[in-house]
Amino acid sequence: MAEKPPKSPFSVVTALPVQVPYPPRPLGPAGLALWEAIQTEYGIADRGGIEMLLVGCQALDRAERLRACIDADGEVIHTRSGVPRAHPAIRDEVACRAQIMRAIEKLGLNYEAVKAIGRPPGSFNR
Repeated sequence: MAEKPPKSPFSVVTALPVQVPYPPRPLGPAGLALWEAIQTEYGIADRGGIEMLLVGCQALDRAERLRACIDADGEVIHTRSGVPRAHPAIRDEVACRAQIMRAIEKLGLNYEAVKAIGRPPGSFNR
């Protein structure tokens, strides 16, 4: 009688890679990175959720462009009369970042999954 061939060693099966959908409208590098990160983790598929996420990603792109302008000009600028004042784009950057946070809150991505209180079942010896 022929012997059975030896079993192959144990191998770990990984999950299939998540297919991230393309955003409906073009995004810059920062917005696209946020889009891919959120879609990979949460897989938002409904039309309203996609639109909210897209608006948040576009706001991130705008905030990053404003940040680059502020960094180039300095956070404090001088008016024609020489009076120092805050860069006017700071207010707009803060508004864009607040819009990103509102989109994340509306999508419900800021809540941690509810965990059971106490010991997991069967964790003690009898």
